[in-house]
Amino acid sequence: MRFFTEEKLAKTFVLDTNVLLYDPSSIFKFDDNKVFIPLIVVEELDRFKRDQNENGRNARQFARSVDELRQQGSLAEGVKLENGGTLIVGAHHNDVNVPNFGLDLRTADNLILLNALNLQKKGEQAILITKDINLRLKADALSIESEDYESSNVSNFTEVYTGHRVFEVDESMLQTFEAERFLPFSTDEQNEFLANQYVTMEVAGNPQRRMHGRFSAKKGGIVPLIRYREGVWGIHPRNLEQQFAFDALLNNEVNLVSLVGKAGTGKTLLAIAAGLETTISQRFYSRVLVSRPIIPMGRDLGFLPGDVNEKLGPWMQPIFDNIDFLFGSQRAKNEMTTWDELINQGLLHIEPLTYIRGRSLPGQYMIVDEAQNLSPHEVKTIITRAGEGTKIVLTGDCEQIDSPYLDSINNGLTYCIERCKGEDIVSHTTLTIGERSPLSEMASKLL
Repeated sequence: MRFFTEEKLAKTFVLDTNVLLYDPSSIFKFDDNKVFIPLIVVEELDRFKRDQNENGRNARQFARSVDELRQQGSLAEGVKLENGGTLIVGAHHNDVNVPNFGLDLRTADNLILLNALNLQKKGEQAILITKDINLRLKADALSIESEDYESSNVSNFTEVYTGHRVFEVDESMLQTFEAERFLPFSTDEQNEFLANQYVTMEVAGNPQRRMHGRFSAKKGGIVPLIRYREGVWGIHPRNLEQQFAFDALLNNEVNLVSLVGKAGTGKTLLAIAAGLETTISQRFYSRVLVSRPIIPMGRDLGFLPGDVNEKLGPWMQPIFDNIDFLFGSQRAKNEMTTWDELINQGLLHIEPLTYIRGRSLPGQYMIVDEAQNLSPHEVKTIITRAGEGTKIVLTGDCEQIDSPYLDSINNGLTYCIERCKGEDIVSHTTLTIGERSPLSEMASKLL
């Protein structure tokens, strides 16, 4: 966690409601310090407990955890946690006289601020932990130390693992790679790479002389990229990044692939094309399952008329757009008349993530689009559904997040990339070059 320093001075962390809605187990992640939950936060969480979504689940989980701790003693006086810390639930906004500062004390955020301020006036090193930027600004105005709650080891999205690196080699090494289609490394040299990391090998002093490959931890060296001369379901990679993406998507030894990139880089299109190729043409998987979280951009339209399929139509339309494009290619026409036939035969299934919990999905090629709108817990729930022989592909743009509780660092897609990098069955690729159209590329850069 990023909250702690090397010194062992006792601190009191005051948690905001949004922290507990994001991570209900956060109370156990502050080492041997005090964790203070203002009573107004418990009241706010109570409003979420009946919701049938991630917020409701997290509110209920927090309530159960605290109820178990309550059996050990008084929460108002403090209950010891397994990590050596202390949990306190109470109200300290009237204990010490402090200026009103013109704040409306009828609002929950201002009451939380007042709790932290009173603890500070009592001589405690109070630190407000909140994911609300405006609340952190108000805390700073009141000279209250505040921090964001981050479960990641990175502080900026530019630090996130890209899946690709460039290194210099001798001309003889490139010749070996060309001749043997493999470039071995010693044990010490292998430690410089992560499993399934994509590499660009440049000749020292001559960067124009270069070759590309993937580091195979199992073989202990660089192997060539998987290529299809006739294309993948009619789609040919338009740049190096897309070649890396296709290599990961078509490698049946890799069970988890993450593709991150801005709009128009081809993440979803490449994933669906590879899914159709490996499922319909190669028969390696039993079906392609495409899904995405139901989170609106902007104002929600509310309830939609019709049965479940009609309700889901607008949410799944971006996926259908990509499938329509793929089935307009000559390759698709040769394989199958329409994608309706694939759905009717059970080879292609499109559904929301709402009902994923409790399922087991063996032998499937599962694509989760817009994964940046998922929390770390939701991503874990999805990946743990994978049965024997299932491949999961997560795609998303971590700069375009519609969930109010997530950002480019704490979302489930970034969390998964950082936690799973280097595993033998995991591969990641970052796409930066837009290929949708010149207009789309211009908008991504300038708007």
